[in-house]
Amino acid sequence: MNPVRIAAQLHPQHADYSDIHRAVTEAEELGLDIVYNWDHFYPLYGEPDGKHFECWTMLGAWAEQTTDIQIGALVTCNSYRNPQLLADMARTVDHMSAGRLILGIGSGWFERDYEEFGYDFGTAGSRLRDLDRDLPLIKERLAKGNPTPTRRIPVLIGGGGEKVTLRIVAEQADVWHTFGSPEVLAHKATVLADWCTEVGRDPGDIERSVGIDYGRVTGDPIELAEQFHAVGITQFTFGLNGPDYDFTPVKPWLKWRDEQNG
Repeated sequence: MNPVRIAAQLHPQHADYSDIHRAVTEAEELGLDIVYNWDHFYPLYGEPDGKHFECWTMLGAWAEQTTDIQIGALVTCNSYRNPQLLADMARTVDHMSAGRLILGIGSGWFERDYEEFGYDFGTAGSRLRDLDRDLPLIKERLAKGNPTPTRRIPVLIGGGGEKVTLRIVAEQADVWHTFGSPEVLAHKATVLADWCTEVGRDPGDIERSVGIDYGRVTGDPIELAEQFHAVGITQFTFGLNGPDYDFTPVKPWLKWRDEQNG
């Protein structure tokens, strides 16, 4: 099993950029393993026209700001950029960060982004087909870059659909990110294992990641951590909103991570 890793997703909304900059520094100083943002153009909750910043521009800044923590989008929307361009952006940020980028990607879902920026929203099925088509193109373009990436950039795919998404995860992902209870994730892990068998891949090669909605955690958080860990989850991501980006709920999980990893 992979070592336990703790991540924060800094929601790039309802904050000045100075607040986000401070939070990234705090995440690294606290010893988090990964700091993510998200790839949207408007807030996902709270004031719908509140402050908001763009994903990949921010990742380039984080690459320069930090030295040890891994960085990435949770997740990049495949629809918003030509796959060849996205690959070159990822290659560049990989070098800027000295090999700390995680390429998180998904098929997209937030309709307002599409409408306001003039993208074709299509259907859930068409967006998944586009993701399935574009991932090999992204990897092909990464290999053609000069200089090539510092290492094989890990691909994180977000989603839990059993008929298509988990098949794409089995074929293309290094990390699978989703949401749900330990019981739900145990079931989906079985489905993923079946897809891995079908495509000829060891399911143990795929790191399992879950988003933790701390506002809904009741009881002992470490007991919940143990339940997720027992079904193979090793990456735990906390969503933090601006402008405060309060890391208080993350700290007990960092201590538990260190105990697990020895």
